[in-house]
Amino acid sequence: MAKITYIEHDGTEHVVDVKPGLTVMEGARDNGIPGIEADCGGACACSTCHVYVAPEWAEKLPPKDDMEEDMLDFAYEPDPARSRLTCQIKVTEELDGLVVKMPERQI
Repeated sequence: MAKITYIEHDGTEHVVDVKPGLTVMEGARDNGIPGIEADCGGACACSTCHVYVAPEWAEKLPPKDDMEEDMLDFAYEPDPARSRLTCQIKVTEELDGLVVKMPERQI
């Protein structure tokens, strides 16, 4: 299991264990974390699972593919360095300790 911290826009933290092989979005969904809507169910087609990755994690994640980059154009206040779609981050043991913060709203 990988321990992931989800931080709501108001600062409320949710620390949960997520099974490797799931996505960070599925971890939020399965644990009832508010703020990640995932309207498309993880198909990288809506940008409603947008988060800001903690600065210390930004370079540790696999790079964004072209589809994720394109969808982030539709996200609320994207940050070129830290914005990610949680449906595109596959959980591994190496992500133990990952911290993500939700934006003020999802578009």
